[in-house]
Amino acid sequence: MKRTFLKFTLAACALAAAGVASAQSTLPPGYKAEYRMSLVLGTAFPWGKGGEIWANLVRERTQGRINIKLYPGTSLVAGDQTREFPAIRQGVIDLAVGSTINWSPQVRQLNLFSMPFLMPDHAALDALTQGVVGQQIFQAIDKAGALPLAWGENGTREISNSKKPIRTPADLKGMKIRVVGSPLFLDTFTALGANPTQMSWADAQPALASGAVDGQENPLSIFTAAKLHTVGQKHLTLWGYVADPLIFVVNKEVWKSWTPADQAIVRQAAVDAGKQQVVIARKGLAEADQPLLKDIGALGVTITKLSPAEREAFVKATRPVYDKWKKQIGTDLVDAAEKAIAARR
Repeated sequence: MKRTFLKFTLAACALAAAGVASAQSTLPPGYKAEYRMSLVLGTAFPWGKGGEIWANLVRERTQGRINIKLYPGTSLVAGDQTREFPAIRQGVIDLAVGSTINWSPQVRQLNLFSMPFLMPDHAALDALTQGVVGQQIFQAIDKAGALPLAWGENGTREISNSKKPIRTPADLKGMKIRVVGSPLFLDTFTALGANPTQMSWADAQPALASGAVDGQENPLSIFTAAKLHTVGQKHLTLWGYVADPLIFVVNKEVWKSWTPADQAIVRQAAVDAGKQQVVIARKGLAEADQPLLKDIGALGVTITKLSPAEREAFVKATRPVYDKWKKQIGTDLVDAAEKAIAARR
């Protein structure tokens, strides 16, 4: 019985392998046997899960003609998140699910989503990504040299630290906060009196564990998946100062190498994966009882929820940064974003 089962299993595996090999041996001209997708985070995180869903959908729907391998940790650019977008343009990376923050040095309009306290809730973010502003952002990315296909989401970024609860800007004074490689983030935390320290995510966790930095800001899904409570992050403040959408993109030369039919498949797969990924990113947050916060609290983390007046103090402290960057990003684009958010449902 066992031998029969083993033979059946081996036969099934052989057929599956033969199917893939057959699909790859009859690839259309110009197709690669494998395409490289860059991700900052792996599949344990909603970010990486979005990339995995996209790759699987494409593989299934093209019957193996387009086979995508995931490269988390931005390993294709030695972990330097800010080099990801140039690598996409150059063809070092074929596809990516990337953050607007990491690509903002090359596409200034992407700084819109890092404007402090622009987006108060998920509806505000949706009003931008799913409306005219989102279309304008995609046009800017296209002009900068990559082809955007769909939106995903990393989440609303909250702040944690190892020292004390943060309720006022004064609580941040002198605190070393790890930030991503964005001048806007440096400006924001400097305005709040903190000591922002720029480093990649790969370097951030060891720095938190050693006490080289006191805190960090990231979506709650990252806080839990990365187990940041184990590296001293015992205080978490919910302030919702920045939302971090993700964008599904393809290198333009790779895109041109595919047939129109496969282009349509890849685009729709990106849209479908993006929608699924947003649901995953928001899981545990939309519900009234917010189970994700309960899980974090159960880890011994002190959770601080700002009152409207307390949050307004942070808004006021960062307003000069907002005004400065509004001009750099483009006044018309920011005005359009503000109007879209004001009209959201």
